[in-house]
Amino acid sequence: MDLQESISNQTTVSLTLAKHVFATEVKGDNNMVFSPLSIHVVLGLIAAGSNGPTRDQLLAFLKSKSTDELNSLSSQLVDVVFADGSPSGGPRLSVANSVWVEQTLPFKPSFKQIVDNVYKATSVSVDFQKKVRFVNPDFIHCLVTSVE
Repeated sequence: MDLQESISNQTTVSLTLAKHVFATEVKGDNNMVFSPLSIHVVLGLIAAGSNGPTRDQLLAFLKSKSTDELNSLSSQLVDVVFADGSPSGGPRLSVANSVWVEQTLPFKPSFKQIVDNVYKATSVSVDFQKKVRFVNPDFIHCLVTSVE
């Protein structure tokens, strides 16, 4: 699948998701903000680390034929969106991506390579039993200091 077709598929997924979220979650005059890119990245990371029916369902939802295809699209998006190489200072997006795994479970080397190189995310082994503050949502929120 070429890049244009992959982007078109992800646009369809994003619009479908947006329609569902806004139809079910937004009531009255409330506002809602969500990031289709963030959702795509996290689902792509999960797909890269999964297999069997879970991976098949994620690929079907994301309209991708394989994790290789999905990783290729994600890598190109990360290179374009997360790094601004233009002399005029074009758009820039800063994100805090990471994958946390319980320290008793080893990272599969191929998955760690995808996390590090395709998604440009941090991979961390954490003691989920003793280091609760690291998996606390308030702590995660304070890690995101700015979005340009």
